[in-house]
Amino acid sequence: MLGYIWTYIYTSVLRYWLKWFIRQATGTCELQRICSGYKPGAVRTTKAEYSLRSSKNKVLRGALETNKDNLEQCVAQIMKEKNVKPQKDPLFKESLHICLLQITGNSSLYISVEDLRKEVFNSENQGHEAMLLKLWDLLMPSVKLDSRITKQWGDIGFQGDDPKTDFRGMGMLGLINLVFFSENYTEEARQVLSHANHPKLGYSYAIVGINLTEMAYSLLKSGALKPHFYNTVLGTPDLRHFHQLYCYLAYEFDKFWLAEEPESIMEFNQYREKFHDVVKTHLQDPDVTLTLTVCSKN
Repeated sequence: MLGYIWTYIYTSVLRYWLKWFIRQATGTCELQRICSGYKPGAVRTTKAEYSLRSSKNKVLRGALETNKDNLEQCVAQIMKEKNVKPQKDPLFKESLHICLLQITGNSSLYISVEDLRKEVFNSENQGHEAMLLKLWDLLMPSVKLDSRITKQWGDIGFQGDDPKTDFRGMGMLGLINLVFFSENYTEEARQVLSHANHPKLGYSYAIVGINLTEMAYSLLKSGALKPHFYNTVLGTPDLRHFHQLYCYLAYEFDKFWLAEEPESIMEFNQYREKFHDVVKTHLQDPDVTLTLTVCSKN
């Protein structure tokens, strides 16, 4: 209760006067101090985001919702509002622009990811079908499918004879992530599949992959992935960056699962949550970068 009261007093009264006092003493606004005092990355962008969100100025708060195409104009308006002179602080404009690209880009990325999640796999869509067959060819290049609907799909971790039913939760997002991993990290994806087919420590490769897509989606939705993207993308994060994050999760979960040596697949949910906690702990590090550290074609 006392913590809530202190937070309210600080954000409502004290913070304003503290900012005013420091501005009088330094001749710079809070955003200037943030942009000049921190290197590009999560710490700087997170502090800039908090400053903008907490501002009583509508122009500054509105910057968080600005379209990418209007960001330059938005930065110019902020500089006018805060009386920032380019001659005295020549780096501020570019630094703030990068922060805003990252902040607004994270919101745009969520919309793009959500659109893919809502896109239902359709057997009558030739593009969807081609992508599914591509997944098989990437993972099982020496084995031909007997037919489109076959028990062979179980060899790469689907539950039934027709994989389309397994995509209901994550839609096309689940399939695209599986294909992206297999296409861009083919050797690693096949290695993970071989581990998934282990007689004792095996798991359903495709089903677990779709589950990890849900994990990535939830982390993005909650905002937990912001530090990762702020550290790894000096601009606007896009779907490719999200797919690469999935590849990290797929590869690292496999290592985690093998190291933990669960008694059976029935313990999947328990170890899934344990791995989830590990990832969330990493994301609390301001210098976090969840990048797949293996040789790849990229």
